[in-house]
Amino acid sequence: MARSGGTSPLVEFDRARGKRVAGTDEAGRGCLAGPIVAAGVLFDYESISREDLISLSAMNDSKKLSAARREALFGDITRVATAVAVVVRSASYIDEYGLHRTNLHCLGTALDRVAGTGDVMLSDGYMPFGLDEPCEAVVKGDATSAAIAAASIVAKVSRDRFMQRASAKYPQFGFDQHVGYATAAHREAIQAHGPTALHRRSFASSAYEQFQLVA
Repeated sequence: MARSGGTSPLVEFDRARGKRVAGTDEAGRGCLAGPIVAAGVLFDYESISREDLISLSAMNDSKKLSAARREALFGDITRVATAVAVVVRSASYIDEYGLHRTNLHCLGTALDRVAGTGDVMLSDGYMPFGLDEPCEAVVKGDATSAAIAAASIVAKVSRDRFMQRASAKYPQFGFDQHVGYATAAHREAIQAHGPTALHRRSFASSAYEQFQLVA
């Protein structure tokens, strides 16, 4: 929620740390199917107008926003941000390298693609791999930092769009509804039709029990 000056506490959190602030977050870490998607967003607070800051005042943890609000904010973020990057790693990549390691590499790559020397770097909860500059891991960062919240929204919208396209290829799985999470309907679809190329075979899910899977 915006304060009387027009900016939000999330923006104020960032601006207390520097003039150019990059944030990163991911979407899809806990899914049974589909990629993990990380985003990096860099805001140059010296170059953003007050009107644009106000337009971003509705940013929050992407999970707390409606799909329509996320889509609208996605457009605002990509218009206002100095740099935006999206990093995607497939289910097979996750199976080969492990979820946690893949997640940290994605977050680090996303930050590396948007931030430069001297920029403040923030991550949602996890310390990314592969960075040469210091990074602050912010607990509940997507509800605390504007840059992390923006990355959360970009990652979520990008991944949801991917899963909606995947739903056209695998209509019996309902990917457009649960986007790969382990809902009852999703587990039932796996048991009825078997896992697809989008399913993470390294996950120990009861939905896989009748299948001989090789990760």
